[in-house]
Amino acid sequence: MKAARTTAALSLLLLLAGCAAPAAAERPAPQSPTASAPPLSVPAHPTDAAWVQLMTPMNEQAVALLTLAGNRAVDPRVRSWAATLRTAQNGELARLRPLLARMGLPDTNVHEGHDMPGMVTEHDLARARTVAGGAFDRFLVAQIGDHLRQSAQVSRSETKAGTRPDARQLAATMVSARRAELDRLAGLSSRTG
Repeated sequence: MKAARTTAALSLLLLLAGCAAPAAAERPAPQSPTASAPPLSVPAHPTDAAWVQLMTPMNEQAVALLTLAGNRAVDPRVRSWAATLRTAQNGELARLRPLLARMGLPDTNVHEGHDMPGMVTEHDLARARTVAGGAFDRFLVAQIGDHLRQSAQVSRSETKAGTRPDARQLAATMVSARRAELDRLAGLSSRTG
């Protein structure tokens, strides 16, 4: 089962890589930098591009859901955990967005409207606004748990198949962070269930 999920995540990552980066013929030719021009970005390898273009909106959507916990979570432990995780996810976004720029990729959600595993969708956010009390806490824990597991799986694939050292290093950092958060989440799940 674990091997099948890893294979599925890697397949998804490679599939996304096929449509994430323009063909070499479509890329603009590099220009020599001038004294006043910023350093040129290094074109993205399809695997690295697919990973960063998926992780950025995954974190953005998770942050949107975690933000709701400030007013909606009833368990103070859930509220505190959500606030800490929101800060961490925003910190990752502060590293993902410059990586997009270094790869020459736009800071836009190429997955908008896609219902992808681990992605908090607009439907999920709408539902989160309607559930209350302990039901909100359980919904939050379940949705963010899915996000953490799937983003860890995709990031592990990047550490193995990616080519850019900066992307692979960030992916490895995110895998470690997900492991720690999933451990904390296990304690919350037993109290909110």
